[in-house]
Amino acid sequence: MKNSLGAVDTVLLLGGRSEIGLEIVRLLVRLGASRVVLAVRDAPGLGGPGAGSGPGAEAGSGSKAGSGSEAEAGRLSGLGAEVHVVPFDALDPGSHQEVFDAAVRLVGDLDVVISGFGVLGSQAAYDADPAAAMTAVAVNYGAHVSVGLHAARVLRAQGHGTLVVLSSVAGARVRRANFVYGSAKAGLDGFAQGLGDALHGSGARVLIVRPGFVIGRMTEGLTPAPLSSTPRQVAVATVRALRDGTRTSAEVWVPRALGPVFGVLRLLPRALWRRMPR
Repeated sequence: MKNSLGAVDTVLLLGGRSEIGLEIVRLLVRLGASRVVLAVRDAPGLGGPGAGSGPGAEAGSGSKAGSGSEAEAGRLSGLGAEVHVVPFDALDPGSHQEVFDAAVRLVGDLDVVISGFGVLGSQAAYDADPAAAMTAVAVNYGAHVSVGLHAARVLRAQGHGTLVVLSSVAGARVRRANFVYGSAKAGLDGFAQGLGDALHGSGARVLIVRPGFVIGRMTEGLTPAPLSSTPRQVAVATVRALRDGTRTSAEVWVPRALGPVFGVLRLLPRALWRRMPR
């Protein structure tokens, strides 16, 4: 439940090494969140589901893959949060219920669930390897459907909470330059809108975040597009929307100007749109 000041108290981040997701969590902790669960891929050696650290505690030793999560858990605990790290495999839907069960067991009701995992890849690589394209779509869309439905079940039963879905302007209108990635994001965006409608009246809601080009680890080596943002800027916009809990369903464009820009771009004839470089 939210704390006595009405601030978010518990957070589950699916994709515990997501730059944007971690920025959101850090901001929420600074604003009062006291219990965090980081669900990460390849987390053997973390002491099993529920390995964690309290304020000032050291995370246990783990594998190289888990070391980044341990370091992040340490940073968050240094900010005063109780932090737990649990294993999460986006491509293993049979294990997703266990992740939510573990999170609830560790921290109780979930105020915020962030669905923050994903892969970018390149269109050229997907053209050359359709199997890789299929796997990317499974991560960027199918896995989010699974965790989204699990999250909705938990939040609906609680009668409160927000599912944050990290979408992208790439899904607002799919471009030839990255149509595998864009089509997955388009599907995710539509799913999140429908899920938000399905939760209407339950006390829970869905917040859809649509950043443009984000300058970070995932886009390293790429030339930033116009109206680019940083993970920090996306997180600030997300947290601002989270604090406005009056709407059942909400959408956030980052930067805000991308909303009206894509309102116009959606109307471009396809003959012009297919010439867009990105």
